[in-house]
Amino acid sequence: MEYASFLRQHIEQIVTLSDDEFELVLSYFKPKEVAKKEYLIKAGQKVTSEFLVIEGLLKTFLFDEKGKEHIIQFAMENWWISDYPAYAQQNSGEMCVQALENCIVLELSLKDKIQLCETLPKMYRFYGQKSFGGYVSLQKRVLSMMKNSSKEKYELLLNQYPQLFQRASKTMIAHYLGVSRETLSRLHKRYFLYLE
Repeated sequence: MEYASFLRQHIEQIVTLSDDEFELVLSYFKPKEVAKKEYLIKAGQKVTSEFLVIEGLLKTFLFDEKGKEHIIQFAMENWWISDYPAYAQQNSGEMCVQALENCIVLELSLKDKIQLCETLPKMYRFYGQKSFGGYVSLQKRVLSMMKNSSKEKYELLLNQYPQLFQRASKTMIAHYLGVSRETLSRLHKRYFLYLE
């Protein structure tokens, strides 16, 4: 079980587990392989699980009334992904989660997450810190979308996650940044001309 050591390292960045505790934690997670372009979650589907990315790249997105794609989140190794409003309410969601590469994820249902935390209370601390980090990232993203220029948003993303530019198409990155594909191409050319 290669994913077991990955999961243990992921959790032990925040809380320490004995071997018995980890075996308990592991029993709640379900490994899943997701082929490129396959959906983990489709709009309108009841969302009962979140996913830890072991390998690969995924996106959370939705389409507006004009059919324009809006990418809410990318998730690569060591990141969690779901349609979180629907997951929290255990109802049908508006967003899709799709694999951009062949992926391996660990699935955890909300029911199992609650049971795990009740059985092993130190996991509350783990999920609390993960959720807090997610809120911080989300607020930074919202603030960036509101106050930063296209150039600033591009440079911030490139500096924070340079590997994303090797793994996601320019069109997808443009959708994530809220700019046109043409604008992204201009920003890309200018940035790399500036570096030379």
